[in-house]
Amino acid sequence: MRRVFLLLLGLNLLIISTIAQTPIAETQFGKVSGMLTPDGKIKVFKGIPFASPPVGDLRWKRPIPPTPWKDVKVCTTFSASPMQPKPAPFFVWSEEYLIPTEPISEDCLYLNVWTSNQENKKKKPVLVWIYGGGFSSGGSACPIYDGEAFAREDIVFVSINYRVGIFGFYAHHEIDKNNDGLGSGNFGILDQIEALKWVKKNIANFGGDPENVTIAGQSAGSMSVNCLVATPLAKGLFNKAIAESGANFTRGNTSKDQAVEASDKYALLFGKSTLEEMRKIPAEELLKKTAGIRGIYVDRIVLPEHVLDIFLNKNENKVTLLTGWNQDEGISMGKPKDAASFTNEMKVQYKANAEKLLNFYPGRSDQEAAASQKNLARDMTFGMQNFAWSNIAVKNGSKVFVYRFKKLVPEDKVGSKYSAFHTGEVPYAYNNLKFVNRPFTNADHALAKTMSQYWINFIKTGNPNGNQLPSWPLYTKEGKNIMIFDEVTKSGKLEDGDALLSLQTAVTKNK
Repeated sequence: MRRVFLLLLGLNLLIISTIAQTPIAETQFGKVSGMLTPDGKIKVFKGIPFASPPVGDLRWKRPIPPTPWKDVKVCTTFSASPMQPKPAPFFVWSEEYLIPTEPISEDCLYLNVWTSNQENKKKKPVLVWIYGGGFSSGGSACPIYDGEAFAREDIVFVSINYRVGIFGFYAHHEIDKNNDGLGSGNFGILDQIEALKWVKKNIANFGGDPENVTIAGQSAGSMSVNCLVATPLAKGLFNKAIAESGANFTRGNTSKDQAVEASDKYALLFGKSTLEEMRKIPAEELLKKTAGIRGIYVDRIVLPEHVLDIFLNKNENKVTLLTGWNQDEGISMGKPKDAASFTNEMKVQYKANAEKLLNFYPGRSDQEAAASQKNLARDMTFGMQNFAWSNIAVKNGSKVFVYRFKKLVPEDKVGSKYSAFHTGEVPYAYNNLKFVNRPFTNADHALAKTMSQYWINFIKTGNPNGNQLPSWPLYTKEGKNIMIFDEVTKSGKLEDGDALLSLQTAVTKNK
């Protein structure tokens, strides 16, 4: 009997101890419970709802608040990733750079929080991470987006989900009539804004400072950051921005009329014409017939005008900016054109500007033309965009820090290829190399420690410098001083600034 009593007592004490160690936080919709890291120093909350599931009649509507709950909601696992095709490793991107293969669902509007378990009266700076994926894929559950390393540096790390593809950027002609004044098809961006509003109202309960919020993203996430800085709907929700490889400065965004036309044609693929009919189509069926519906467009609400015009008119949300791009992220899946074809194409496309551009992107031989096509792909999609943002932000009075990531990253698990590929910088910047199964060296780990420290400093103070790091100069339009991340981290001058300026001029005149 005594043995049974002692066993029951021990079990009760274990249960009480477990409950005592379970972190609980209050949100405006109800309490949530998370978990502690094995050393008990970091609290982790995964899958906190910030909006109602955008399914059924809520498909293609602005995000609305979730239904409040009474009991403590257990938030210890990632939610489903946004609806998209099941991912598989491709090109240079292994599984660590992709969402889990399941679950994937329309019910995806959740966020995750990593924060220190130490009680501190001083509120901590907050980072909100926005993933890339071409606005057609991606999710916050990718291993390289883990927030523990930054939480250990007294930063509250938040990662969010948003709708992608047809579910995030559909612009059917009936949407304007029943979307509460937000007749936008930019639902993915509205999701991001809703998550930022959640952060503003709730992050103090997780130890965060709602007045010191940095938004950060890469690729489409960086384009999203650029859009959030531009849109009046996000005013007052953040004060700093980190934009890695992506922006919207060449008037390339689709207009609202074009977006509606594409969306209406998509509906006809299913033999449907009304929004009500389209909402009844299973999500899996919508994915089977893709029509290239993805990405930001000028809807006159989220974006009252083109991003470039918003900045030219100085109507953007003022932020301190850290931005840059990678050396080898020119994405080209097919065979490059030969020298003659490349040169001729440049002349046809850029007319009077072609000769000057060919000085920077030459095609005197097939080999040279192949290299120029990669560089042109990099600069057109990424380099020129972030370069243009840097210049106009400085002109508008913002402080800007620019980088170039040149470190050769192992592309394969066996290390057969190396390049500074697109997304390659992310696990370095957030000190998450441990989640990537590649043959990293001591130099890689040293760079991750250095690069992440710059990011941490910037998130905390708006200045990446400190901690005996090499000095990172402010960017100026004249000096074009940047930080170069390579085997050796050092400052230097942007070496291809003239090429980027010529490309920007040629593209602008060609629109």
